[in-house]
Amino acid sequence: MVTVNRNYLKLPGSYLFSTVARKVAEYQSANPGAEMIRLGIGDVTQPLAPAIIDSLHKAVDEMAGKETFRGYAPDLGYEFLRSTIAKNDYQDRGCGIGADEIFVSDGAKSDSGNIQEIFGLDNKVAVCDPVYPVYVDTNVMAGRTGAYNPEHDNFDGVIYMPCKEENGFLPELPKETPDLIYLCFPNNPSGAAITRDRLQEWVDYANKTGAVIIYDAAYEAYITEENVPHSIYECQGAENCAIELRSFSKNAGFTGVRLGFTVVPKALERDGVKLHTLWARRHGTKFNGAPYIVQRAGEAVYSAEGKAQLKEQISYYMRNAKVIYEGLKNAGYSVSGGVNAPYIWLKTTDGMSSWEFFDYLLDKAHVVGTPGSGFGAQGEGFFRLTAFGTYENTVEAIERMKKL
Repeated sequence: MVTVNRNYLKLPGSYLFSTVARKVAEYQSANPGAEMIRLGIGDVTQPLAPAIIDSLHKAVDEMAGKETFRGYAPDLGYEFLRSTIAKNDYQDRGCGIGADEIFVSDGAKSDSGNIQEIFGLDNKVAVCDPVYPVYVDTNVMAGRTGAYNPEHDNFDGVIYMPCKEENGFLPELPKETPDLIYLCFPNNPSGAAITRDRLQEWVDYANKTGAVIIYDAAYEAYITEENVPHSIYECQGAENCAIELRSFSKNAGFTGVRLGFTVVPKALERDGVKLHTLWARRHGTKFNGAPYIVQRAGEAVYSAEGKAQLKEQISYYMRNAKVIYEGLKNAGYSVSGGVNAPYIWLKTTDGMSSWEFFDYLLDKAHVVGTPGSGFGAQGEGFFRLTAFGTYENTVEAIERMKKL
């Protein structure tokens, strides 16, 4: 008899952003005249930069020629992209990461969900709370957790590290020792950033306990403060304890193009095995590589023209973040984030729950955000807005909220 992976049945409801999309669709169907402004899902709105478009066109033309046609990509990704990444994102920042430690993929979401496959099911997982849902859900699907606990709104067997307002929405070192530690900075959903000294404490802790840090740096391009590291490998000893996930989605607008990469240092070894070898085996078996034309587009991100154009694009989104942050703060909301990240984290008003506030904004202002409780128990009473809308829509959304 066929059986199913019953770990999937532990997950309550649907994926957070699928639920948000469904509720918005239902409301819009019932209210067809409502002019919705969507600041919920972190999808970009600005078109790809000209340097990237030019590179895509050239690569497409190459695919039309017998001499320049490309088929399957190399397992790790094309050397031209990996070398460019290694130089610009790591070596130029003083990090000793080589091109052969970089694995090109179709995005950080895929990698953040897949990386857990190279670890045993008996590993204890620690996550921030609130947290990007993929970290938890994929470990649930794998069977690395217990059942969902409705009383605490979390899963048994997972170490949750509360990120509260009083500690700047940063986690503290857990009392129970984990094996795998998921960290995301600048943080999704709270927009909080971690200083280099604080991150060094986590690296030292992982090296002392033998834990592995899975570090999501998808929003590093939005960092504005000098003491905030762009990579965990800026910390001493990180190559011995950390895997880093990166994305082209938010820094270059590749949400619909799909490109990312994961760094697994060759020095990182656990249980007598190099994790680089395991990820290479998994990558080669289950992934056929990002398309050649997309990898050429990724290379253009690091060109002089690409860097200049993307700097303007990131400034555009961060101007939106400032509009949201200052507009809501002046209106009396309690807000944070928006300085090193394109997310603003605000307290709900009048004692409303996160989902009640979602419905309130949807109905009264026709503004879509994301309920904080969807990111974990500690997100209850909070709400996330993104700066990825257009400037005009962002201004209009805040004006609507200020009138409530």
